[in-house]
Amino acid sequence: MAKTTFIAIALFVLLGYGALNASAQMEPSVEFDQITLTIDGKLYQMEYAHSFEQRAQGLMFRESLCDDCGMFFKFASSRYASMWMKNTNVALDVAYIDRNGVITDIKPLEPHDLTSVQATKEVLYALEMNQGWFASHNISVGDQIEINR
Repeated sequence: MAKTTFIAIALFVLLGYGALNASAQMEPSVEFDQITLTIDGKLYQMEYAHSFEQRAQGLMFRESLCDDCGMFFKFASSRYASMWMKNTNVALDVAYIDRNGVITDIKPLEPHDLTSVQATKEVLYALEMNQGWFASHNISVGDQIEINR
């Protein structure tokens, strides 16, 4: 009887832990604001991550992004910001942007790579787009991004 009880408790703990662990891998339900950016004279509507929770989730768990879709991040203050790709399934490029809206870096980010990719200067913003988007739109370091409120 004691052996049966032990096995039942062990199964319950293991199954319960498995369910808890599986739910931890599911997409959190963070809602994002929208912001309009002007890049190279064109308007782009982006998801906007400005709260800690929004920045922490970013583009995690997405299976794809539309051609001109991306996420614009605003940090709490200027810093040597960095990004990683935990739970992110889409290859991205990140443009780090200073407080004046000037792109300081454009760096590739690979899916699920936990390597921290840091800006080379202090920045206040970052813009993540599909990998190759900046190059295909002839957008490069030194270009200006206008933030439309």
